[in-house]
Amino acid sequence: MKTLKINLSTLFILLLITIGCKKAETNFTVHSPNTNILVEFALSESGQPYYTVHHKETLVIDTSFMSFDFKDLPPLKNNLKVINFTIGSTDETWTMPWGEQLEVRNNFNELTVNLEEQSEEKRLLSIHFKVYDDGIGFRYEFPAQDHLKEVLITDENTQFNLTGDHTVWWIPGDWDIYEHVYNETKFSEIDALSKQNHPNLSATYIPENAVNTPVTMKTDAGLYLSFHEADLTNYAGMTLKVDHANLGMVSELVGSERLGGKAKLTLPFNTPWRTIQIGEKAGDLIESKLILNLNDPNQIGEVDYFTPMKYVGIWWEMHIGKSTWDMEGSQDMSTWMEGKEGGSRHGATTENAKKYIDFAAQNGIKGLLVEGWNTGWDKWIDNDREGVFDFMTPYADYNFEEVRDYAKAHGVEIIMHHETSAAPLTYEKQMEEAYNFMKANGINSVKTGYVGKIIPRGEYHHGQWMVNHYHKVLVETAKKKIAVNAHEPIKATGKRRTFPNAIAREGLRGQEFNAWATDGGNPPSHLPTVAFTRMLAGPIDFTPGVFNIKFNEYKANNQINTTLAHQLALYVVIYSPIQMACDLPEHYMLNGKIHPAFQFITDVGVDWQQTRVLDGEVGDFVIIARQERESGNWFVGGITDENERIQTLTFEFLDDGKTYNATIYKDGPNAHWDKNPEAYEIENLELTKASSLDIPLASGGGFAISIIQKK
Repeated sequence: MKTLKINLSTLFILLLITIGCKKAETNFTVHSPNTNILVEFALSESGQPYYTVHHKETLVIDTSFMSFDFKDLPPLKNNLKVINFTIGSTDETWTMPWGEQLEVRNNFNELTVNLEEQSEEKRLLSIHFKVYDDGIGFRYEFPAQDHLKEVLITDENTQFNLTGDHTVWWIPGDWDIYEHVYNETKFSEIDALSKQNHPNLSATYIPENAVNTPVTMKTDAGLYLSFHEADLTNYAGMTLKVDHANLGMVSELVGSERLGGKAKLTLPFNTPWRTIQIGEKAGDLIESKLILNLNDPNQIGEVDYFTPMKYVGIWWEMHIGKSTWDMEGSQDMSTWMEGKEGGSRHGATTENAKKYIDFAAQNGIKGLLVEGWNTGWDKWIDNDREGVFDFMTPYADYNFEEVRDYAKAHGVEIIMHHETSAAPLTYEKQMEEAYNFMKANGINSVKTGYVGKIIPRGEYHHGQWMVNHYHKVLVETAKKKIAVNAHEPIKATGKRRTFPNAIAREGLRGQEFNAWATDGGNPPSHLPTVAFTRMLAGPIDFTPGVFNIKFNEYKANNQINTTLAHQLALYVVIYSPIQMACDLPEHYMLNGKIHPAFQFITDVGVDWQQTRVLDGEVGDFVIIARQERESGNWFVGGITDENERIQTLTFEFLDDGKTYNATIYKDGPNAHWDKNPEAYEIENLELTKASSLDIPLASGGGFAISIIQKK
């Protein structure tokens, strides 16, 4: 249901304009529906647009100006005049086909100010604000006009001027990769340039002291802010350049050396939404649906070909060095393989795939991913990577049809793998054939990859050219009824609402860094930070579930920097509609039987009716409860950083008058992420809405709870 409302402040503006007040022609305000957030828009004396943001009585964003620079055209900055404006309000509810919750309320007040440049060309620009209870979004809208047909943007100058030296959780504004450890510093201490040329990253380019989004902050007054963008379509990804002196940020678009600018566009066009999420508690940021709501509704119809699931795969064994992606064992992947050579350790063999299928079928796991099944892995990291993979030809020791039939007979769905080696033109030439091959073999989802520097040279993973490639993949797979899990992707910006075949993506420093990074892997604080930063953008294919924490038989100098209970909790904390049990099948065995803690992975849901953030602080800890859609069962996960803590849980989210059977998987008394990571305990008890529990979390530890209603 949609309704139109005009609030008192808007009515006041209309009255002032009607009587010809000069101030009313340049100054506008719009509130959130609950009136807690106020956006003010105005023009300076020179005719330059700017805005401010208040939360209750607090100024959150100080005077922040807006302008554009173009190639071979004068800037669009000053001498602008308001020619008209529109106001409105929407309150509707839409249903997620899969997601963190079933229904999403989309409730906002909006203001669009239409501007005209006072020049001979009379260039037109509209600035469109939507103000929600959980934050704001605004974008630039360039309408069709007589004197402007096409532009090459060299800079979009959107300022975000802060009101204090906030605490910030950030990664550098890398044009190629998001796979950095998050830093926690004061805003004045951000130094992104020092993160250039990371030894464990295949491609990095950080040209400015800028941060990637989402970037999350906490003010001294305890207010939480997160800056990002929504609906990134046919535009360059946005980083935020840091201005230490003025405690501000300005949009810095990812460029293209081939283009000679940032984004080339034909009018009319809209930019992505620039977003600021605002919360009084850290958990408010996770519960916010601002990014999703700023995207268009579903454009592709039903996605019943995709079923949220858990999966296993021939993947982790390559990272820890048990096996190789290529059949010959000749790939130059010393970071992964520590210089080992030989052709007898190919992972994607027919028999190995069957082993994983057997394990999946016996333990309620519905999917299997096989990496390294197709030819080309012996050449994929060479400089000439065009035409390396064809996505349809298996290695000689992998009988594709036999594995396909065996999986089908055991009720396990194959997940296709398309590693493009960052040669998207090769991929685009083969999309039609590759997707037809998938459908002919009953395969409905694909994991894509883009490892390496982008070909053609001069383009970057996060630039406009690649944004359009990633979008093309979604469009073409939607036509074929295929779901996509993208790795080395463009950032998530809520496009899963419009294209719900975009089921998950990587876009962060994943689990594999624990297996081969030379800097010690992901610290215990990594995922308690990710939950409040990267996860705000959308679902994450993090690949949790390592039980053999040290894996010393393969790599003595690497390990997972969490406890086993922490790994279990990730199935609830880090959201994805597909969740991998990433460890080797033999590592899920204990004394000849399935590990008792694996029962939680078997039981936990992946598709949710509702989500509640029970507690948390960015980078320290987080506790999330989610209710499964079909069963109505609840699952709770909690993780902490290197600091052990005791967390008190209450269960107000449970139904009145009902009793539940709870199974708690928690750290053992002497558990520690490094000294004793696999120590765990399992406890069974009954819970009601009135129950309260004190649960200890070890250093780097966690807990997971399944809550099943008694029959």
